[in-house]
Amino acid sequence: MLASLLKEIRWLLLAAALASAVSGACSVVLIAQIGATLSAGTTNASDALRFACIVLTLMLAGTSAGVLFERLRQRTNVELRRSIVERVVSAPYQTLERIGGASIQSALSEHTANVTQFFVSLPVLLSNAVVVIGCLFYLAMLSPQVFLAALVVIVLGSLGYHFAHLRAIDFLRRGSKEQDRLFAHFRSLTEGAKELQLNRRKCDVFRQEVIGQSLEALRRERTIGMTIFIVASHWGNFLIYAFIGLVIFVLAGDAPGRTQVMTGFALVLIYMVSPLQSLLLAIPNTNLARVAMDRIEDLMRQIGSPEVSPVGAEPARLYSLALVGVTHRYYHEQSDEFFQLGPVDLTLAASEIVFLVGGNGSGKTTLAKLLVGLYAPVTGRIVFNGANVDDASRSAYRQNFSAIFSDFHLFDRLLDADDRDLDRKANRLLEKLHLQHKVRVRQGAFSTQALSQGQRKRLALVVAYLENRPILVFDEWAADQDPAFKEVFYREFLPELRAAGKTVLVISHDDRYFHLADRLVRMDNGQVVSIDFPALISSSSRRGRTEEPAALR
Repeated sequence: MLASLLKEIRWLLLAAALASAVSGACSVVLIAQIGATLSAGTTNASDALRFACIVLTLMLAGTSAGVLFERLRQRTNVELRRSIVERVVSAPYQTLERIGGASIQSALSEHTANVTQFFVSLPVLLSNAVVVIGCLFYLAMLSPQVFLAALVVIVLGSLGYHFAHLRAIDFLRRGSKEQDRLFAHFRSLTEGAKELQLNRRKCDVFRQEVIGQSLEALRRERTIGMTIFIVASHWGNFLIYAFIGLVIFVLAGDAPGRTQVMTGFALVLIYMVSPLQSLLLAIPNTNLARVAMDRIEDLMRQIGSPEVSPVGAEPARLYSLALVGVTHRYYHEQSDEFFQLGPVDLTLAASEIVFLVGGNGSGKTTLAKLLVGLYAPVTGRIVFNGANVDDASRSAYRQNFSAIFSDFHLFDRLLDADDRDLDRKANRLLEKLHLQHKVRVRQGAFSTQALSQGQRKRLALVVAYLENRPILVFDEWAADQDPAFKEVFYREFLPELRAAGKTVLVISHDDRYFHLADRLVRMDNGQVVSIDFPALISSSSRRGRTEEPAALR
């Protein structure tokens, strides 16, 4: 992913790198100019002009590099997040359930921030690397013998830093994994706020043993990793200062031009300490970016190939929908075993209301997710309007459904409707559901979402209605509604949808309304155990009651 991104920004990156290299080269030329002027003992106008030109070039190159790399950082941040979002929205729903939201949130925030921080460190790395290399060349010009000794010191320091680097990376990787777990705990901190407030002991355990231990683990892993880098960088500084003493007191000796060599070496080496230290301290940030990119790439591998999603796929009119021998298998936490759904054979027709009923854990919601295409069947097939639904057509097939599941998410605006009369239609529905005093729709956006769960479900019902899909699925929609709104939902809303040609699947426990369904599909332990026709039975009963008195007469 990063390689693809770098390919797109390669010219901007090259320009920024060139500016950093020029900045570093100017720094070396500047120190050489200062050393030569101090050794000569005299100055003239040309020396002053040359000094001013070098300083001006250094300022312009450094400024250009900083600005270009900041643009690179911001663009990389946006493009990385856009790439992750695109992969997530095109991933199979089952895959997202398996990965969990914490890893995705961590990738979009912490990991992308660490990767883009690399572009803050990059100009430091480039310019200081040029400074160090340029200083070494200058040392070679002053004294090849001392230059060889400097190479030995640098090799020793590099080896020590390399082995420390390998050890530190292990700690940073473990810290990165702990970061993902910590994000899951942070989400529980808000989503479970009610439960924590109601149980002080639970709150204390969660705060101290769950979040506290995770925070401590993250602090420990990253502190150890970064400490190793810091110790290694200061070990490099120690070698530089030790080498300065070696040059001054041992290597220079009584050689001709000793004072000039000592002055040049001392000046260059002391000047080189700061760039070298900055170089060594910038490397940990680079490695944090490397670890973060590894985590992002691992997330992308878990997501796998995106689903085929035809551009502009529109809902189709429903003629027939059949589940033929469909099965699904998943881990059931309550029983600590795998739950087998199906094989299920079920058909849906246009303008039909079907109630899906059964006990908790019987597989109703799983069957609904199979029906709408969020899950792919393990075996069997789904046939829509005579055509089999496969991996290539599943995304287009899903566009025929609107669904409100028990864990629904309510966006702050109507995202897919471009009807100019949208606000009026939405507000009319809000009035019908007695929400007009709580929320209004203006330019497609809801004025508030500060509503009770039942009110939020009514707002979600408005969204589903306006999406105008041929098939609607309601998973325990009426569970949070008072009796008055249950009456509106079952006796007014559902018949209106059927009259408009919609097919409606309702998961329900409200047995007092079962007789309103065209079909009643009952499930138990993952199997469809019966299919009844309560509307026909109710109609026959009413005809029998009206005909019986006539027969008696």
